[in-house]
Amino acid sequence: MKKIASSIVLLAALSMGLPSCSGDFLNVTPAGSVNSETLSTQDGVEMVLTDIYAKLLCRDNDDSYFRSTLSNYVYGDIMGGEANKGSSSSDQPPFTNLETYLITTDNTYLQTKWSHMYDGVYRVNNLMNLAAGIKDQLSAIQGEQKDYYTELIAQCRFLRALYTFEVVKLFGAAVPYVDEVAEAASVNPMISNVDDSGNYIYIWDKIEADLQYAVDNLPEKWSTDYSKANKWAADALLAKVEMFQASPYNGGNGAGKTELWKDVRTRLEDIIANGTDSQGNKYKLADNYEELYTAGESDWTGESVFDMQASIDGTETNSNTIDGGPHIAPRAGTGNNGWGFYLPSYEMANSFIVDDKGLPLLDKSYQQKPTLSTINGNNVSTDLTVYTDPRLDFAIGRFDIPYYDYGFPTTEWIREPANDGPYFNKKNIGKFSDAGTYRVSTSAGSTAKNFHYIRFADVLLWYAEALIETGDYKAAMEPINEVRARAANAYVHAAEIPTMGTVDEIASNYVLDDLVNGKTDKNAAANYRIGLYTADQFSSADKAMQALRFERKLEMSLEGHQWYDLARWGIVGEELTSYLNFEKKYLLKFATSSYNANWVMMPIPQTEINVMQGVLHQNEVWK
Repeated sequence: MKKIASSIVLLAALSMGLPSCSGDFLNVTPAGSVNSETLSTQDGVEMVLTDIYAKLLCRDNDDSYFRSTLSNYVYGDIMGGEANKGSSSSDQPPFTNLETYLITTDNTYLQTKWSHMYDGVYRVNNLMNLAAGIKDQLSAIQGEQKDYYTELIAQCRFLRALYTFEVVKLFGAAVPYVDEVAEAASVNPMISNVDDSGNYIYIWDKIEADLQYAVDNLPEKWSTDYSKANKWAADALLAKVEMFQASPYNGGNGAGKTELWKDVRTRLEDIIANGTDSQGNKYKLADNYEELYTAGESDWTGESVFDMQASIDGTETNSNTIDGGPHIAPRAGTGNNGWGFYLPSYEMANSFIVDDKGLPLLDKSYQQKPTLSTINGNNVSTDLTVYTDPRLDFAIGRFDIPYYDYGFPTTEWIREPANDGPYFNKKNIGKFSDAGTYRVSTSAGSTAKNFHYIRFADVLLWYAEALIETGDYKAAMEPINEVRARAANAYVHAAEIPTMGTVDEIASNYVLDDLVNGKTDKNAAANYRIGLYTADQFSSADKAMQALRFERKLEMSLEGHQWYDLARWGIVGEELTSYLNFEKKYLLKFATSSYNANWVMMPIPQTEINVMQGVLHQNEVWK
């Protein structure tokens, strides 16, 4: 079931007495506030579970939702160099500090992310304790493949692992692991991240145990309510956790356990061969890149390994969409006045430039080329003759290219061009014609498109990385080329948009040079070219890894992954230094910015350390 009934979600939240998302996980409402008569039934626990799934998509409707969104655009994309904060230079100073790498232990964005993720853990643990009180009743109910109670606990452990892993990805693996036993014993469990000898306690194994339980006990598909995680989603997330633990992290974070790559490879091979989505459809790539981000088409293409299920509800724009409706929408020109956050970087746009073989410029020579779009006072011009990967204009909005069916961007769409740059995010924006069905009409950023937390292209690229790490670097070319080949199946066409929502294709001199299928398609909005790698690029492990890393950057662009990947690979310092050297040529806010190569994790918020009264210790990078 795609849509989540807001009245049920609200009832569940009120009945449990759950804290607002602005609260600290160490200062929560006691579990004893649960109304047992209302919730101590299968219907009751199912309502609470529905609420928890709903909270994956968004946090409560306050002004902090975008700090903790599971799209991770603040941390993965903006800290990863794929986007600028946007808005105005004076807006949200803590956000600006993350963008320009003036990182401190009292940053309120980091505090909110920490609190909201542990709030998710709290909700899951309370549900597990609620269900334990009526275990006999729930165990007697047949589930999909096992009894209802077992499958409920498996979902809870999947969700707890997801929330906890979100903490680990950002703050390192030496953080508190809070389970249902600790939650039942204390309203505010004081769990240390060091042992009696002062050594860090890394919780990789705890997350992995939760996910393995989910793999062993979740069904392969659901007969209804397809928003729930299945066995394969849990297996994919477990592979990702093990992959992170196997990665270098500059030798820290309790990671670098390279022996795990064999297990990662085995898991991914099983998922690729046998995995299905929650409807039972075998995993495959969506037919084209465009439909992944098109409402009404994106939800069940076969590519959804685990999606956050979106809906629209009346005029609400914040609580029904992954990043908050007005927050990421352009400032003007799209039927509403958005806030203008989340604007792709010059460097990210230039990364899509290709050579005469339709391949990316892996040597970073794209950083020596002119920017695709140029700001001249109150005007922005785009060079449409440069050949780029066709995925560019599905991920990034450019001047002189149709922005969905809203028309062509103007400088009115940007608050401060000199601070924000000339590009717009697109993947999580709804079309004008979606209004009323897939988009709240008052906000371009409100959309019923699912957010793809894990998609099959992810799995294929992880598999390529696992092949490289286990010595089969030549074999990694096949899954990478499978992802690249799909990029040839769609491109943005030249269009005339006389009014919003009305698009007429017009003739143009630009083309898609499709070297994958050996053809040329006409009437493109700009020049595009796409080709496949040859064996030369996979003649060594280093070359293969170079291609894999760049392909992840392009395919998963603006989906919240880049900083996390750079950090786990142990190359975040050099890559972000390269990014800054390019970006500061065009945006003065980066003139004095630098990135410390040791910052493979963010600091644990000092507020949390103070509240924990010496039990919680700063991580190894920031102590």
